[in-house]
Amino acid sequence: MSIVVVGPEDGEQAGGGPIRCRIIEDGSHTEHRLGLIEVVVPPGPAMPPQHIHRKFEEVFIVTRGRLRFTSGDESVDVAAGSCVTVPLGTAHTFSNPFDEPATFINTLTPDLYVEYFRDLGRLPVDERGLLSPADIGRTMARYHTEVVRSAT
Repeated sequence: MSIVVVGPEDGEQAGGGPIRCRIIEDGSHTEHRLGLIEVVVPPGPAMPPQHIHRKFEEVFIVTRGRLRFTSGDESVDVAAGSCVTVPLGTAHTFSNPFDEPATFINTLTPDLYVEYFRDLGRLPVDERGLLSPADIGRTMARYHTEVVRSAT
């Protein structure tokens, strides 16, 4: 077995709407224990609905800009260099209400959710270039993920 190198311009482009995703490791080199993606979030309203994963955990490492992470009714703004861990069963979402694009690296353990990002690229966008929250929710459900509503 040899190491696998994915350069900064390599990987598979995925995602839908204005949020762009680059699949760095789809699980094929990790016996599906780990998936790894890079996500670019432009400033503005694009964000996934708040959701809970039932079969995998995520770690977000913000590498550029700032992002707002929300869990339930609590939000925290994080800057580049920050690491956000989302344990199994924890409600969460992220957004970019700031003035510059933000980028993060996202681990998915196991790699189950990598295919979700491919599926997003097949969804239609509205006149603003955004995905429908209902379409996103239906897509999430195929990957053991539930959309949740905050109390507010």
